[in-house]
Amino acid sequence: MRFFFAIAVLFVASCSAANVRGKPRLDGRIVGGYETDIKKVPFQVSLQAGWHFCGGSLIAKRFVLTAAHCTDGASEFNPNFKVRVGSSYSEKGGLLLKVNRIHQHHQYSASVVDYDFSILELEDYDTSALGFELQYAKLPTADDVADGTLVTVSGWGNTKNPNESSDVLRAVQVPKVNQKVCQEAYTNFGGVTDRMICAGYTQGGKDSCQGDSGGPMALDGTLVGVVSWGFGCAEPNYPGVYARVASVLPWIAEKTGLSL
Repeated sequence: MRFFFAIAVLFVASCSAANVRGKPRLDGRIVGGYETDIKKVPFQVSLQAGWHFCGGSLIAKRFVLTAAHCTDGASEFNPNFKVRVGSSYSEKGGLLLKVNRIHQHHQYSASVVDYDFSILELEDYDTSALGFELQYAKLPTADDVADGTLVTVSGWGNTKNPNESSDVLRAVQVPKVNQKVCQEAYTNFGGVTDRMICAGYTQGGKDSCQGDSGGPMALDGTLVGVVSWGFGCAEPNYPGVYARVASVLPWIAEKTGLSL
């Protein structure tokens, strides 16, 4: 994965101990993936500040789940960015919507990238203008993704390949990684918490990366994770780390009023 820098907030995390480095920041890009159509990932959105800077997932018509490190430092009400929904392209198409409010998780920690969740409350809009049926990501009912299960990550981030455009939505499938294995991989970075879930290949080669932050890690339309952090992009022995959606279901219900 990559060192993460979100929405012009560039910082170096302080170390919690002399021998533990700060969390490497991802911005998410899809590496080793393929172009896909928004109709196959209809809940995917792009956060726009005059350019694409993060991804997100529609969990209801007016609610987007993204990463807190994408919104950290932004104004809670009427922030200075918008959300593009319903387009395979980061810079055109679909609907460009105003964000009325950001609900950033109150326990988010920038230093350890824990509770890396924000909910964006959008202005109302007419879905019929999209030309296809908009669908929302389902939320998990249980935290039961088996190790090795292939999950799909998508976004418009850096591809690390000059022949692959990041303007068009891309996706990649990566296997869920055992929590203990991921913990050991990131020991020198402070490890992972129970609010994190990991996915990737031991040999590397496929991953999310800069620009994919906040976007979905999904399994059959269910939003399992949010692109969060990791070391490099598609590096061997360093799986991508995602914010575990199942760990904050009560918080999502409280902020959105959705019945989960």
